[in-house]
Amino acid sequence: MMKRTIGIAKATTLALAMTLLNSYLAAADEGRTVTIALEGAYEPWNLTRSDGTLDGFEPELANYLCGKAKLNCKLIANDWDGMFTGLQAGKFDVIMDGVNITPERKKQVAFSIPYANTPAAFVVNKTGSLNELPDLKTVLKLDDAGKGDSDAEAVISRLRKALTGKTIGVQISTVYSDFIHKKFGDVADIREYKTPPEHDLDLTAGRIDVAFDDATYFGSALAKPDNADLAFSGPEVGGPIWGGGQALAFRTDDADLKAKFDGAIQAALADGTVKTLAQKWFKRDVSP
Repeated sequence: MMKRTIGIAKATTLALAMTLLNSYLAAADEGRTVTIALEGAYEPWNLTRSDGTLDGFEPELANYLCGKAKLNCKLIANDWDGMFTGLQAGKFDVIMDGVNITPERKKQVAFSIPYANTPAAFVVNKTGSLNELPDLKTVLKLDDAGKGDSDAEAVISRLRKALTGKTIGVQISTVYSDFIHKKFGDVADIREYKTPPEHDLDLTAGRIDVAFDDATYFGSALAKPDNADLAFSGPEVGGPIWGGGQALAFRTDDADLKAKFDGAIQAALADGTVKTLAQKWFKRDVSP
């Protein structure tokens, strides 16, 4: 009986020690400083103010998420084409830049649950030689292989005909660039840009015929006076082709940090924060 009592006492002491250790680790993690990288040039997702501060849908959402997760967060601007290498090199801990979840990217990084899901769209210059594309206001739903039903395939066929011999501008190393190359690379000239505003500038100047990017980005870009001659044209493209939506990206070994942000994103979706911020910045609900 005495041995059994001692055994129970030891087990109780061990359990108490583990509880105290876990509480200590959790408290230490709560005070961790987490560096989040945003492009700072993908308005309205994220933008850089004249004083150097970051603003937009994602910086506001990041502040909410970090508060919920009890983390000290630092937001920094980083070029899009260095995002994934910077993450792996430890330059920052999280990427938050309208990053679409895709099978290829999941081989390199861990994703949070999505906090948004948006379609992509074409924009033309109303005064240019290609001032209209077929199937305006049509919404294409394509699967993860880029395939759709017979109606969607017919729309793609009409787009290919309209874009034959034309120049399409798109941001480099994005899901949108992959789509344009696969669907139109054999009939059109594809010009890639470091940032979306650069393809807008060339479209306004007549150096390209059409641009392709996230519809919410264009919604903001077309409201700027410098882009007064630009307009949506052709269909919106959505569905599983863009992966599971937009999410935070982490190093694969940072599971605890991912779990904290997953919980915070769930809260932001449940209490309407995502919807409220989306209406403010996008004028539409982008909840996944």
